[in-house]
Amino acid sequence: MSGYTQRVRDSILPLSVAGTLPAAFAEWAFTENTVDLEAPVETCKLCSQQDLRYHFEIANRYTEATLWVGSHCILQFDVAVLEDGRRLSQEGAKRRLTKLTQQMQLQSCIKALERLAAAENNPILTGALEYYRRNKKLTPKYAAVVFWKLQSFRIDHHPSFFQVELRRAQHIEDLRQMPTGRVHQFWGSLSTAQRRRAEELGHRPPARGNST
Repeated sequence: MSGYTQRVRDSILPLSVAGTLPAAFAEWAFTENTVDLEAPVETCKLCSQQDLRYHFEIANRYTEATLWVGSHCILQFDVAVLEDGRRLSQEGAKRRLTKLTQQMQLQSCIKALERLAAAENNPILTGALEYYRRNKKLTPKYAAVVFWKLQSFRIDHHPSFFQVELRRAQHIEDLRQMPTGRVHQFWGSLSTAQRRRAEELGHRPPARGNST
């Protein structure tokens, strides 16, 4: 038996009625409770994987025991994920957990913008916060200012969690006219397709290791 399997057995079987792994996992389900630890500092209580940022709670319907685990273990061991009382398929469960992770990332972005708006009395920053709350994206103009200020105030944030609006003609034109150095402020928030579009508009990629 591998060390990984033994860790899982030692974690789940004492909290379950069944004495074998497949039967034991059939007793457990995702509770819909999640937590964003805001940094990769936690350990999965099932498999002992380290450096987790997001925890998902699972519970045993017989023993009422609970464990905080990573989403990978929920999928790996086919722990039930329910929606309106119906068990989701493996693909449905994956989509549900991904959606919850994205919601936590969205809240992380909003918290960073709230801290930023509180740090400086600036209508651009309060406008960016309200725009992101409504649209879940930043315009290129907002993004350039926001990421500059986030770095200036040393507010913890993850550029890849943010999204930038680049569908409207005005936003594309704003990006075209923007100095490349300002585009680099939010390069880490652009999707692969958006980065290609930025290059088509004349912006070179930032030097390796210098993107936000």
